[in-house]
Amino acid sequence: MTDTGKNIANSTPPLGGRGGRVGIIGGAGYTGGEMLRILVNHPNVDIAFVNSSSNAGNYVYDVHTDLFGDTDLKFTNELHTNVDVLFLCVGHGDAKKFLEANAIPDTVKIIDLSQDFRLNKNSKLNTKDFTYGLPELNKDAIKSAQNIANPGCFATCLQLGLLPLASKQLLNSEVHITATTGSTGAGQKPTATTHFTWRNDNLSVYKVFDHQHLNEIGESLNQLQPGFIPPSGGQGVLNFVPYRGDYTRGIIASMYTESELTEQEALQLYQDYYASHPFTHVTDRDIDLKQVVNTNKCFIQVKKHGNKLFIVSIIDNLLKGASGQAVQNMNLMFGFDETAGLRLKATGF
Repeated sequence: MTDTGKNIANSTPPLGGRGGRVGIIGGAGYTGGEMLRILVNHPNVDIAFVNSSSNAGNYVYDVHTDLFGDTDLKFTNELHTNVDVLFLCVGHGDAKKFLEANAIPDTVKIIDLSQDFRLNKNSKLNTKDFTYGLPELNKDAIKSAQNIANPGCFATCLQLGLLPLASKQLLNSEVHITATTGSTGAGQKPTATTHFTWRNDNLSVYKVFDHQHLNEIGESLNQLQPGFIPPSGGQGVLNFVPYRGDYTRGIIASMYTESELTEQEALQLYQDYYASHPFTHVTDRDIDLKQVVNTNKCFIQVKKHGNKLFIVSIIDNLLKGASGQAVQNMNLMFGFDETAGLRLKATGF
C-alpha cells in the first residue's frame, strides 16, 4: 500500500490493468470506513490516499480500529489528483462544495456517495455529468460513465423491490411501503435520535410520506414506466412510512400494491429481471436481515395475498446501500469483474 501524503508512483498501472489509484475524501465516517474495509482487499486497486482534515496524520486504524493489521495508511488533509477514481464519502451538500472548491481533472472518475447529484436537475456541475449509479437499472450507462451519483440507502432498497413491476408497466395503483433502518443510516455524528440510550429498545417513525429518497425513486420508476409518478412527486402514489430501528445496520422494507399477477407470474418476473445481476436474489421464502448484513446483497421475497402483491426487500444500508454499491459501480466503470472485492460474508447469526 502507498503511504498517505505521498504521490503514488507514476508507474502504477491505471485501473483496468492489474491495479490502479484510488483516493477517498471523507475517510473517517461510516461510509469511508466501509470503503476502506472493501478496498484494502480489492484485487485491482491501490489506495493512494485517504483524506480527513480532522484526523490528518493519524493512522486509519486509530479511527477504524478493526483495520489494525490490515493497513498502515494514514489520513491526510491533502488532495492528490493523480488518481484514477475519487470516492466522495462526505455529507449531503459537501460533495458539491468540494468540487466547486477543488479542480478535479476530467481524467479522474468521481463516485459521489452524497445526494448532491442524484436527481436529474442536479446531475451536472460545470463540465461534470453524473450518471445515477443503480446497476440493476443503469448498468450499461454506468459502464461508460465518467462520474457516478451513488443512490441512497432507502432508495436502493425500495427501487429494487419495485423495478421489475415498472419494467413491464405493471405499477397501476398506489404502493404502500413500511421500512426500518439501523442507526448507521443517520451517519456517524451523534444526534438525539442516534444516541444509544434513546435508540436502544426503541422504535420511531420519521419523515412520513415525505422522505427525501422518494424523489430519486420516482425518477427511476418513471424511467421504466413513464408517468407513474406525477411531476409533483411520489407523495400519494408511493406511501412511504420510514422507521428508525433499534439496531445498527440493515434495512428491511415491506411493500404491497394491487396486482393481477399470480404469485408464480410475479416470482418469475422478478427472477427474470434480476437474472443478470449478481447481488440481487429473489425467493418466495421468508427472509431476514442477518442474511444480508455485512454483504452487498439484496434479497427480495415475493408473495401474493388476495389481490395484493406483497414484496419484502432487504439490504445492508452501508454496503449495498452505500459503499459496496459504490465499489460495484467502480468495477463496472473500469471493466473489472462486477463482484471484485465484494464477495463478503453475511452475519449469519
